[in-house]
Order: sequence, then C-alpha cells, then structure tokens
Amino acid sequence: MALLTGRRRVGKTFLLTHAWPSEQLFFFTASRATPEINRRQLVLDFAAWTGEALEPDDYPTWRTVCQLLLSRGRATSRGVTRARVVVLDEFQYLAEGESGLAQVASELNAVLEQRADPSSPRPVLLILAGSAVATMEALAAGGAPLYGRFAWRYRLAPFTYWHAAKFADFRALRDRAVAYAIFGGTPRYLAAVDTSRSLSQNVIDLFLSPHGELRSLLETALDQEEGLRDANKYRALLGAVSNGCTARNDIAQRVGLANDHALREKLATLVDLGYLDARANVDAKANEATRYAIADPAVRFYHRFVVPNASALARYPGARVWEVAIAPHLDTFMGPEFERMAAQAYDRVGGMTKRPALPLVERWARWEGVDRARRSLEIDIVAPLVDGGVMTGAVKWNRAPVGVGVHHQHMDMLRRAADAGRAWAHAALEGRSPLYYVAAGGFSQKFQDAVEASGHAYVCWGLGDVYRDDRGK
Repeated sequence: MALLTGRRRVGKTFLLTHAWPSEQLFFFTASRATPEINRRQLVLDFAAWTGEALEPDDYPTWRTVCQLLLSRGRATSRGVTRARVVVLDEFQYLAEGESGLAQVASELNAVLEQRADPSSPRPVLLILAGSAVATMEALAAGGAPLYGRFAWRYRLAPFTYWHAAKFADFRALRDRAVAYAIFGGTPRYLAAVDTSRSLSQNVIDLFLSPHGELRSLLETALDQEEGLRDANKYRALLGAVSNGCTARNDIAQRVGLANDHALREKLATLVDLGYLDARANVDAKANEATRYAIADPAVRFYHRFVVPNASALARYPGARVWEVAIAPHLDTFMGPEFERMAAQAYDRVGGMTKRPALPLVERWARWEGVDRARRSLEIDIVAPLVDGGVMTGAVKWNRAPVGVGVHHQHMDMLRRAADAGRAWAHAALEGRSPLYYVAAGGFSQKFQDAVEASGHAYVCWGLGDVYRDDRGK
C-alpha cells in the first residue's frame, strides 16, 4: 500500500495516471457524492476495466468492494507480467466525515488481515490518494485502522524554481526567475504559460484579463477546499499576508478579526493546506509569536496585484494596469521569492555529486530583530549546518553588480547580533561558518576581494549559477 497526498492542482492525478501502462493500472476518482453512489460507480468502473460482468448489488459493503479490488492477480503489460496497480483517488470522498472514512479504512484493513498469510500471493499495489491532506495523512497516524500498513507515504509538493523553468523556459534568466515568482511551482498554473509570447503578455492574459485562466482558478481555489467554511475570511487572511502583514496581531487588524483562538485555527488551517508557511526566527523560543508567509508564489502575486487592482482591471486594459501598477513594483516583489529560490538552488546543487561538496544545511531560516541599541536587524539567511556552525548570508535581486558594502553590512549585523547575546551569531562569526551570497546581477570585484579576505569559506552565486545544471550549462 502507498499513500499520496497533496493540495489541488499539484499534479497527483497526472503522476499516477502516467506512472504505469494503462493495461496495468486501474484508476478510480471518487466524487463529491454519497458513499453509495461512489461504491456502485467503483464496481462499474472496475467491471469495465477488467471486462467482467460485475453487478454493484453483489458488492453491498466496502469490505466486499475491497475484496474485489484486491482479488485480481498480476497483469500482463507489454509482454511483461507485473503487479496490478489500483489507485483510489480522492479517497476521502468514499465516506461522509472522518468517522465514515475511518470505517472504510477499517473495512480495508480487515481485508488486508485476511491476506496476511505469507503463502498467499500479494500481487496488487494499492495506492490511496487525496487532496484533503490532513484527512488523508490521518489514515496513517498512530491508532488509525491503517497504521503501519503503508510501505510508502509522500506529500507531493509544487515544483521548485528549477523544474518550474522547464515549463516557463523563457530565454532570459531574469524572466525565468520572475515567472517563478508569479506563477510559482504548481503544475496546473505552469501548464498555461505560453513561452512563445512574452512574460508580460502571459501575465496580462492569464492573470489580468477578466476571464484569465489563472485568475479564475485562484479566485475559486479556497471554495474547492474540502470542509473549508467562510472562504471569504480565509481569502482576506491570504490578502493580508500577501501585502506584508506577517504577525498575527497585524493580520487580525488588517482583516478586522479578533486575535483569538479562532484566528489561530484559521491560520493553522491555511498552513495545513499549503497556502501559508509558519516561520520563526532561528532561535525562537516556544512562546515567541509565529510569523506567516505565503507558501505559493502565485497566490501571493494574485493577492498582491490582482485583487487590489480589480476595479482598475474592470475599466482599463490589462496591459495598461501592468505598465502602471505592477511592473514598477516587481523588483521589490521579487525579494522574498528570490530568497526562496536561493535556498532551493543551494539544496539542488548540494545534492549534485559532480560539484564540490557544500556543507549540509539542517534547516533554512532568517532572523529579524533588534540589537542592544534597539536598531533593526534583518538577515536573509541564517542556516544551522548538519556538522556544526551556522551559514549566513544575503540575497539581492539586483541589476548592477553589488558593491562591497553589502558584505560589510552583513558582517556588521552579525557582530551586533552577537553583542546582543545571540548564540547563532557568535557561531556564524567563527571561521568554520561559511557565507552564502546570491545576487541576481552578480558581484563587484571589491565585493569578491572582501569576502575572500574575510577568512570564511563562501559561496557567491549570480543568476547564471542559480540556473546552471550539473553539466555546467
């Protein structure tokens, strides 16, 4: 058995329907109907796939249905005999509510118990998949009927910037990076991109047009989430975070809600669904306030630029709104997304065997706070390493090569943080702790000379390095 989860439009169905030949794969997608309707349709679809005369009335319970699905042996595909693959997609719709789903899982487990005889052949790969992530992952939790049954579990995530560029492969690297910041890594969104047209025209057609494909998808995304009530409140929360409110109190004030348990639950729900990230300083204590960030770049772009400009978009051409209200602000908008790309790039290159070994990052974080004099400090990269030490650095979405002042400013902030008693900053100032700088427009010679003279190991990457593959291309 296997369990695959992931938010909507992330590509679960495409993956599962393309991983095996059709002769080997039985694929069923449950609908938002009654369990009885889904049960009958499942039997009918299985009958059509096997070519057998099967009647739904002969399989009146989920136990009998599960016995049917697991009773057929190996399949011959392209001349090779392999295990038959059964996929039950949107599995959560096979029952009403969590208690009903637990009952279906219990019936399935009972069938598996009957097949526990070591002499009995087990030629079926059964995959349960669904977009109600929390509900589906609860199937494998301790105490659940199927606990310990899954040989493989995975939550499918959106593409990184690297794989997103395989869809949005614009000629200019800056356009590829901006495309990731706008469309994100959700395959369904990226599939709509037409690289024979300019990046700006894609945004105008897909996001700014009143009937833009991605605009429509994002407008209705929350409405389609299972069990989510008051979708407008959740949309307002995403809008607040997209426009710079990261602390819970600031979010509450922006949307006009009380900063109470109900708000915490709504924010936690958005985190579980993959719309928000919950972040904290690298040395945050358990009682320190959580800060929130948008997890999906496309959601952030939509709430940052499309929703606030809805009235203008209703009156003026999308190209005009792009020119006046969006394009001038893109460089600022790129900051958080380029930081996301910097972390992904490091992890990607760190996994390449043909490159010089990079220190292994335990976790990615940043730090915001004040020094002893209450002056603001903000450090883009604070990453504890697996073998000790702390890698720190800065990420700049620049056009001209950055000057040496960026390095001096970073080292000054580390010293001020250390003086304020931050243990990670003391570790970062030690010679064994490397520096990681990423600048879209590259670095001046004085910058590189200063980093070389610092005594720290370092990585300085421009946009070309971020997009270079294992062959150096």
